[in-house]
Amino acid sequence: MFEISPAEWTAILLSLRVAVIATLVATPFGIALAWLLARRDFWGKSVLDAVVHLPLVLPPVVTGYLLLLSFGRRGLVGGFLADYLGIVFAFRWTGAALACGVMAFPLLVRPMRLSIEAIDRRLEQAAETLGAAPWKVFFTVTLPLALPGVLAGMVLGFAKAIGEFGATITFVSNIPGETQTISSAIYSLIQTPDGDAAAGRLVIVSIALAIGALIAAEWFARRATQRLHGN
Repeated sequence: MFEISPAEWTAILLSLRVAVIATLVATPFGIALAWLLARRDFWGKSVLDAVVHLPLVLPPVVTGYLLLLSFGRRGLVGGFLADYLGIVFAFRWTGAALACGVMAFPLLVRPMRLSIEAIDRRLEQAAETLGAAPWKVFFTVTLPLALPGVLAGMVLGFAKAIGEFGATITFVSNIPGETQTISSAIYSLIQTPDGDAAAGRLVIVSIALAIGALIAAEWFARRATQRLHGN
């Protein structure tokens, strides 16, 4: 019988909370960085692009360890945040959101950048000719036209955050009720003698969430495209 236990619900809801917050926080930075890479030429652009995509090629454990060194209680950034602002990431659900956001960031930025690059520059130049300020051109011309790519990037980032495991477990461990997401819960369950059934249920939930996210991405992208074309 497909009956989800309270502990499994806790892992599912925590995963959703972590993925949603990671996506929402990363999106503004992703849009800004995508625009910078798509519209500006500067020294070190290729290096910045490589750094953005680094989490895709680094072992997730390495990314998690670097986050632990940087944002742990004794890390340069983490120590400052903990001592002066009372913000702690290591071994907290907020750290899981940070790790998921970092791992999902390349997948979030790439569609946004491609969407901005596909926009006809003459439309932006026409708005500038009519006296619109650069920020107004961005919010009234560039961003609406790039909306399908923005939505696609957000959903890809969300899907990646839902399934993130290596960096998260390295940075915040696997604490039930605090940092144990769906992936880490499955990892724990498959190592217990009677955990196969519960692990199977969480696998089904993960697949359902991934399929739902992809369907939602397609629907939102289609709606955005229809609105842009006045349909």
